[in-house]
Amino acid sequence: MGAISLIDRIKASLPSLAPAEQRVAQLVLADPRLFAKLPISELALRAGVSKPTVVRFCRSVGYDGLTDFKLKLAGSVSEGVPFIHRSVDADDKTADVMVKVIDNTVAAFLKYRNDASSVAIGRATDALLSTYHAGKRIEFFGVGNSGIVAQDAQHKFFRLGITSIAYSDGHMQVMSATLLGPGDCVLVISNSGRTRDLIDAAGIARKNGATTIVITVTGSPLAAAGTIHLAADHPEGYDRYSPMVSRLMHLMIVDILATCVALRIGGKLQLMLQKMKDNLRSKRYA
Repeated sequence: MGAISLIDRIKASLPSLAPAEQRVAQLVLADPRLFAKLPISELALRAGVSKPTVVRFCRSVGYDGLTDFKLKLAGSVSEGVPFIHRSVDADDKTADVMVKVIDNTVAAFLKYRNDASSVAIGRATDALLSTYHAGKRIEFFGVGNSGIVAQDAQHKFFRLGITSIAYSDGHMQVMSATLLGPGDCVLVISNSGRTRDLIDAAGIARKNGATTIVITVTGSPLAAAGTIHLAADHPEGYDRYSPMVSRLMHLMIVDILATCVALRIGGKLQLMLQKMKDNLRSKRYA
């Protein structure tokens, strides 16, 4: 199953763009690598448009601005990995399975890098930090495979000195969501975005005033139930074998959030993490 690349997206968007933005698009298509390197003043000059038009073009094709667009453009023309998902078949040899699983994962990660909204990640980071500084509750919900990702998220944030908890049982999620309120934050993870317990819990938490961050596919009921949606779109069907790419993508998004939060907490975190490593040293063989 194919997935659209950044260049393909620009080509598909051409008819709907304003004439001035079309000139910027043609500049990208003529030499993507050069476009990624030139400053905005030079880009505007070459396209015969104003600098704000260059920024508007980037937003028209789905990116947060020129910086976001250029970063992802540079990646899309350099990695050489096709954004194609190849399903694992029952008669595949071990070598075939290995190559397909690795290629699918790498391609999905690169596509996410090119498509993801840094604005949404920023909003989620701000919400988690606000909850942390206020001493409120941060919780992670997921069921099945996503429940394991929720536990991993709790472990990552726990290591940052953030009191948090993960629930993978539907009844516990609904009960916990009932107790959440303004200032609290819950991060809900789902591959399909259609799990009834998670949608119910997210709705209850949001109704009670908690910030609800959802990591799931675009267009799903859960995506609509969240305060902040972090899109985790991929071509892997959640009904085929065990979700592989989706699980790894969810883990990666959690890693991005944890890293952003850690950097914002600042220097005191380094001292605490070093102390933790020192205290764990006796648990390892020399």
